[in-house]
Amino acid sequence: MTYSFCMKCPFCSYIEDKVIDSRLSQEGSATRRRRECLKCQKRFTTYERIEETLPLVVKKDGSRAKYDRSKILSGVMKACEKRPVSMEEIEKTVDELEMQLLDSGEKEILSTVIGQSVMDKLKGLDEVAYVRFASVYRDFRDINEFMAELNEMLTLRKRDL
Repeated sequence: MTYSFCMKCPFCSYIEDKVIDSRLSQEGSATRRRRECLKCQKRFTTYERIEETLPLVVKKDGSRAKYDRSKILSGVMKACEKRPVSMEEIEKTVDELEMQLLDSGEKEILSTVIGQSVMDKLKGLDEVAYVRFASVYRDFRDINEFMAELNEMLTLRKRDL
């Protein structure tokens, strides 16, 4: 049994726990650990990832910020809410996006490029999630802009059939 002294329990904030189980994620990019708090005995899961240097994100106003996986994950989760998309598929989608960013070798990347990449991934994952994300990301001003996007999707779908 392995004991850890630096992970804070999300239930009681105690800092000692034991690791019950450790597994590699399917892609091998993270280690999933089931832990049990030594004080309250509640169990929780943590994920360990190699910290890689992702490019800085250049926002629309020109400011720069560190890449934040949780922001991308949150946006994709919201888009996929109440859709038949598993958390595993969502995590895989975000992992693939991060690999694209790492493989680009760029030190900075425009937020619009990231947003477009998310939309491209969602289009293949779930069309409703794609439309949801696009409607927020592209900030459609009226129903005509929204309908133009839907019509473009339908045209592409017909072409692929």
